[in-house]
Amino acid sequence: MGLALGHRRLAIVDLSVHGHQPMHSSSGRYVIIFNGEIYNFAALRKDIVSAGSCVDWRGHSDTEVLLAAFELWGIEGALQRAVGMFAIAVWDRQTQLLTLARDRIGEKPLYYGRVNNEFYFASELKAIRTQCAQQLEIDRNVLAEYMRFGYIPAPYSIYQNVFKLEPGHLIEVSAQGLTGESRAFWRLDDHVASEARAALEQSSDDEVLSQVHDRLATAVGLQSFSDVPVGAFLSGGVDSSLVVSLMQAQSSSRVRTFTIGFEEEAFNEAPYARDVAVHLGTDHTEMYVKALDAAALIPSLPKIYDEPFADSSQIPTTLVSKLTREHVTVALTGDGGDELFAGYPRYPITAALWNKVRKVPMPLRRIAASVLTMPSASAWDKVTGMLPDQYQSSVNGRRVNRLGHLMKSRSLGEMYIRLMSHWQPEENLVIGGRCTGFDDFPTLDNGGIAAMRRWDVNQYLPDDLLVKVDRATMHSSLESRAPLLDHRVAELAFCLPERFLVRENVGKWALRKVLDRYVPRHLIERPKAGFSIPLGEWLRGPLREWAEDLLEPSRLASEGYLDGNKVSKMWNEHLLGKFDRSVNIWNVLMFQAWLREIQPSRHTMAIGVSKEVIN
Repeated sequence: MGLALGHRRLAIVDLSVHGHQPMHSSSGRYVIIFNGEIYNFAALRKDIVSAGSCVDWRGHSDTEVLLAAFELWGIEGALQRAVGMFAIAVWDRQTQLLTLARDRIGEKPLYYGRVNNEFYFASELKAIRTQCAQQLEIDRNVLAEYMRFGYIPAPYSIYQNVFKLEPGHLIEVSAQGLTGESRAFWRLDDHVASEARAALEQSSDDEVLSQVHDRLATAVGLQSFSDVPVGAFLSGGVDSSLVVSLMQAQSSSRVRTFTIGFEEEAFNEAPYARDVAVHLGTDHTEMYVKALDAAALIPSLPKIYDEPFADSSQIPTTLVSKLTREHVTVALTGDGGDELFAGYPRYPITAALWNKVRKVPMPLRRIAASVLTMPSASAWDKVTGMLPDQYQSSVNGRRVNRLGHLMKSRSLGEMYIRLMSHWQPEENLVIGGRCTGFDDFPTLDNGGIAAMRRWDVNQYLPDDLLVKVDRATMHSSLESRAPLLDHRVAELAFCLPERFLVRENVGKWALRKVLDRYVPRHLIERPKAGFSIPLGEWLRGPLREWAEDLLEPSRLASEGYLDGNKVSKMWNEHLLGKFDRSVNIWNVLMFQAWLREIQPSRHTMAIGVSKEVIN
C-alpha cells in the first residue's frame, strides 16, 4: 500500500523541530499528521510515564504525547482520553491500516473520498480538488441542502463521492479501501445519564452553578496554555464575556481582547465589548468595518471557505481574525454557549408555537397554511404596510409566508427544520436536486428544547458556526479555541434540568448567573444581536454591481444549476427595499462566487504541501 502524508504546521506548542509532522511514534509503529490541539496532553504524558511506558521523549508537543497514547491504549482508547479539537490521520505500520478521526464536537474539518480508485483525505477540500479536479462532480442534492441551510451538512460535501467525517467519529482504510462504515468513539447522548440529571435536579442552585463555574474555569485554563501569545474575541455578549472573565481571573497579566464594530449603529456591538473590557481590565483592540472593507474581502471568500458557505457573519469573523493575528497567534472564543445552554430565543418560541399548532386538526392547518402562503410575500407586504409603524419592523410578508410554512408541520422536528431553512424544500430552487425529506431527520417531538439544542449541536454548530470560525482564523494563521465546547462542559450542559437553562423565557440562565460573579448585569443585558452585518443594505448599495454580475440570468441559464426565474424574482424583491431577502440571495451569491472560483482550477494541478511516502 502506497501512502503519502503531507502537513503544513501552525506551531502553537513546542515550536522546535521536535514538533514537526509527519511524526513517528517511539517504536516506529505509528505515523501521524494532526490538525488541532490536545489540551490535556500534560496530564496524559504523566499517565503514560506512570504506566511505565518506555517512551524516548524528544520534545514536549501534544502530537508526541498522542502517539505515545496510541502505543499504550490503542487509537480509540487514546481518543477517548483526549480532551481537544482535532482532525487526525494515523498510519499503523503493523496492521497496515490508516485511521482518520475527528474531534467530538467538530471543531476541525476532515474530508475523505475515493476518486478514480484512489483514496484521498485532507483538512481542506481544495487539497483533494487539486489532485483530481476534473473527476469531481457537484452533487445537486447536496446543493439543494446547501441552499436550504446556507451550509453543507456532514457527512456530505459539495462533490459526489467526497464526504466529511462526522464529529466524534473515526474510520479505517486498508489497501482495499474503507474497512466499514465510520463509527462513533463519542456520542453526547451516551453521556447524558438520567442519574446525573436526577442528582442535579435535587441540588440547590448554588451547588449546580458551582459545578458549571468549575468545569468552565478548567476548560478555559487548559485552553489558555500555549507557547505563543494568546488572546480572545470579545463581543460584549454573555458567552465571550464569560470566557474572557475566566481568562482574566486566571492570568497575572492583562488578557488581549479584540472586537469588530460597524458604522451602522443597529449592528454595532463594539461599545458593549469596550465597556466589558474596561471593567475586566483587558488590553482591548477594536476595528470598525465599512462596506468597502467587506467588498474588498468578498472575492477571497470562496478560497477561504473551500466549498459553498453562506453565513454572512463570515465577513466580520474573517476581518476580526486578521486583526487579532497581528497581535496574538491563539484566540479563545465563546462559541457553543447558545446551543449548549439554550441561548437562542427560537427554542422556547418554537416549543410554544408547536404546542399551540399541534392542537389544531391537520385539515384546518393546511387551510391556514394555504391562506398564509398562497399570496406572495410582496402581496402580504401591502397588507402589513397598513399596520401601525411599531409593528411593521417585525411583521412583513416574508414572515407571514414563513408562518404558513410552519403551520404545515406535522411534528416539532419538521417545524424546527423549516424554521432553520432559508429556502424551503418545496421552492425547488436547484435544477435536478432534491432536499432530504422532513421524515429523514431525527425526531425532536419528545425532547422539546433539549431536542432542538441537540439538533443544533449535531448539525448547525459544527457545519455552520464552527466552519465559519475555523476557516476564517486559519486563513490568517490564527488558532481559535472554544472552551465552552470542551466535551465535559457539553455533557454537563445536557444533564442540566431546564430551570438552569431557561427562566422567564430568557436562555443561558446558568451562564448568566456565573457571569454575574465577574461582570455587572447592566453591562450585558440587551437584546440578542448575533455577529451580524448590514448585508441587506450593502447588497442594495456598494455590493450591488458584484451581485448583479453573479446573478445575471444568462449566466444562471448557461450553468444550469439554479432556477434563474426564482432567483431573479427574489433579487428584484430585495432591490425594492420594502423587505430583506439578503439571507436567501446570499446563499445563491456564495455558490455563484464559489463556482466562478473553482472552474479555472479544473485545469490546474499545483500541489502546495510537502509529502512523505510511507512503505
